Amino acid sequence: MAERLPAGAGIVFRAFGAADARARGLRLREIARRRGLLLLVGADEALAMAVEADGLHLPERMGADLPDLRARRPNWLLTQAAHDLAAAQAGGEADALVVSPVFPSNSPSAGLPLGVAGLKAIVEAVGTPVYALGGVRAATAEQLVGSGVVGLAAIEALAG
Repeated sequence: MAERLPAGAGIVFRAFGAADARARGLRLREIARRRGLLLLVGADEALAMAVEADGLHLPERMGADLPDLRARRPNWLLTQAAHDLAAAQAGGEADALVVSPVFPSNSPSAGLPLGVAGLKAIVEAVGTPVYALGGVRAATAEQLVGSGVVGLAAIEALAG
């Protein structure tokens, strides 16, 4: 998938403790550098350092770690997941928020969809740039025009 992304796009590498995480991360870093992509590692600071990632993406439950991470890694891009308004407002230390799920999603961790109105309310309530995730694909992306998001994030839409 990384080979097909447009220049300027970003990758969040979520290794989930895989034994080959470092090797896969290094391969993604090579692709990212060659193609002009950003590489963030999900929730694993040591792995992000090992693969020389551009930063870290934190799940919502790790949002309280952002101030310490910012102090230790001032040059990193730090993003955070948010699944409701309270979490988005708490993510003020992040460079960007990934808000989900906007639409129904097949992700096992996805909750009830926020809908475009819920997403727009979050965007309007925070000063942090917001990316929309969750059920975002060609058929739903057009509905996000005017929502205030700075970009789209996808998983299922890119597979296959």
